[in-house]
Amino acid sequence: MSLPSLLTEPAPVLALLLGIGFAAQWLAWRVRVPAILPLLLLGLLLGPFTGLVDPDELLGDLLFPTVSLAVAVILFEGSLNLRFAELEGIGHAVRRLTTYGALVALLGLAAAAHWLAQLPWPLAFLFGAISCVTGPTVVGPLLRVVRPTEKVANLLRWEGIVIDPLGALLAVLVYELIAASHFQGQPLWLFLLTMAGGALIGLASALALAALLRRHFIPEYLQGYATLALVLVTFALSNAVTRESGLLAVTVMGITLGNLRGIHIEAITSFKENLSILLVSMLFLILAARLPWPLPDGTLLAGLLVYLAAQFLVRPLSVAVSTWGSQLNWRERLLAAWISPRGIVAASISALFALQLQDEGVDGADRLVPLVFMLIIATVVVQSLTSGALARWLGVREPDPRGVLVFGANAVARAVALALKRQDVPVLVASDDWEGIRAARMAGLRTYFGNPASQHASRHLDHTGLGWMLAMSARPEMNALTSVHYQREFGRDKVLALRVAAQPPGGTRADVARPLRAPALFGKEQTLARLAELLDAGWQIKSTQLGEQYGWEQFQQAWGGQALLLFAQTDKGLLRVAGNGPRLEPRSGWTVTALVPPKAAATAGAPEPADAGATTLG
Repeated sequence: MSLPSLLTEPAPVLALLLGIGFAAQWLAWRVRVPAILPLLLLGLLLGPFTGLVDPDELLGDLLFPTVSLAVAVILFEGSLNLRFAELEGIGHAVRRLTTYGALVALLGLAAAAHWLAQLPWPLAFLFGAISCVTGPTVVGPLLRVVRPTEKVANLLRWEGIVIDPLGALLAVLVYELIAASHFQGQPLWLFLLTMAGGALIGLASALALAALLRRHFIPEYLQGYATLALVLVTFALSNAVTRESGLLAVTVMGITLGNLRGIHIEAITSFKENLSILLVSMLFLILAARLPWPLPDGTLLAGLLVYLAAQFLVRPLSVAVSTWGSQLNWRERLLAAWISPRGIVAASISALFALQLQDEGVDGADRLVPLVFMLIIATVVVQSLTSGALARWLGVREPDPRGVLVFGANAVARAVALALKRQDVPVLVASDDWEGIRAARMAGLRTYFGNPASQHASRHLDHTGLGWMLAMSARPEMNALTSVHYQREFGRDKVLALRVAAQPPGGTRADVARPLRAPALFGKEQTLARLAELLDAGWQIKSTQLGEQYGWEQFQQAWGGQALLLFAQTDKGLLRVAGNGPRLEPRSGWTVTALVPPKAAATAGAPEPADAGATTLG
C-alpha cells in the first residue's frame, strides 16, 4: 500500500499524529521553547501546506465531539490548578493584572478585531475574551530561557497560572451570552438559566467525587480513570440539560475540586497532566491541519495588524494600568509588557467555538480561528526570539542558574552550603528541622523552613537562580521524594542525593526503589554518617585554585592522598559536583573544594596548598 493511500486510513494517520506529537513535545523540551510552537508549525505542514492530513475527512462526524471532549478535559485540568487561597498572596500587581488588566486587554483586543479585522462586534468580543489570556504552558518555557528578575518572573508566572482558568471561564461566559442573546434569538433569562444549570451540575459532580474520595470508595489506581469518566459524563449531561453549558460545568467542577479540603487529588492531577499532554499534542496538530489555505481574503493582513495592536498597544496599556504604583521599576514593567504569549486555552477554545458558530451559520466565524492562531504564532515566535535580548538590554535578566538548593540543615549540609557560599555560589537551605534552619540562619545562609516538595513550597520557595538540588537530609525517604520532585524542575543530572548510611553487606531492604534514586552525591561510597564523623574529627572543607604548576595531583599529594573532592568551579564559573556522571577531573584554572584532614599527610617536599578559604563547624 502506498503512502498516500495509507494517509487516508484513520489508524495510520492517528498513529502518525501520535508520533509527530511526541516529536514536537521532545523538540520543544530540547530547544526550550513552548511546545505549542512546533505543534502548530508541524500541523500547518501536515495540513494546509502539503495536504497530507485532512482532519474533516479523517474524523468525519466525530470531529466536533472529539474536539469538544478534548477541550473539556483540558479546561478541567487547568481549572484544578486555580486555588482561591493563592489569590490572596500574589501581590497587588498580579491581582490587578488578572482582573481589570484582563478587562482592558479584552476590550482592546475586541476593538482591534472589529476595526482592523472587520469582525462583527459579538465575534470581536469573543475574540477578545479568548485571546486576552496567557498560560503557564507557554509562559514557563519562555521564562526559563529569558530568566528575568525575580519580580518580573513571579508576576508573569502567576498571571499565567491564575488567568488561564479564569480566562477560559470568561471566554465560555462570553460565548454563552452571545449564543443565547444574539445568534439563537433566545432571551437573556435563558442565558442565565444555562449558566446556573452548568454551574450547579459542575458543582454537584465535584461534591459527589469528593465524597467518594473521602470515603475511599475508589482505589487510588482507579481515581484518574473515574475522574476522567465523570468529567466527560458531566460535560455531556450538562449539554443535554442546558445547551452548550458543558464547558462551564467542567470548569466549575475543576475549580471546586481543587479548592475542597480533606481530599487528596495528587493521583488525579498527575493522571490529568499526562493525559492533557497527549490531548494537547493531538488537538493542536488536528486544529492546525484544519486551517484554510490560502487564508480568507484580507485575513493575513488583518492578523498582522491585530498582532501589532496587541503587542504594542493593548498589552502595554494593560500592564501600565495594572502595575501603576507597584514596586516594579520602568524596566521591569517594560519587559512584562513585552511578554504575553498566547497558548492552549486560546487555540482550543477558539477552534471549538468556531466549529459551533459555523454550524449556526454566523458570518465571519471562518476568520476567528485563523486570527487567533496567527496571534498565537506571532507572539510565541517574536517573544521567544527577542525577549532574552530585551531583558539583557534592559538589565533585568538573572545570571545563569548556577545556584544550589540544599535539602537538609544538619551539620554536614550546613558545612557544604557555607563552602558553596564562600565560592559566591547562590545557596538556599531548605528543611523542616527548625533547629537546623535556625543554625543555618545564624551562619548567614538563606533558608526556607518547610518541606521543599510541599504545595506551600511550590508557591513560596523561590527557584530563581537555582540550577542544582543536593539532598542531604538524614531521612532517605525524604531525600528520594524531594529528588523526584526537583528532577522535573532542574533535570535528572542536576539533582543528587547523599546516602545516609552504608548499606549492610548483601542487603538492599532499607534502600529506596531504583526509580526513586538520584545519582549519589560525592560518590557511592560517601555517606552522611561518614562525613559527619570526619568533620567531628577536625576535617575541614577547603577551596584552592589550581594552576599549571599546582594541579589536582599536587593538591592530593599535599594532603597525603586523603582529600575528598566535593565540587569544583571551572574557569568560566560553571559548577561541577562530584558524583554527577563521569569521574570529576579538575583542570588548571579551576577552583576545587575538598574535605581535607586536620594535618597534612603529604610526602616529604610536597608543596603546601594555596588556601582559598575553609569551612568548619563553628
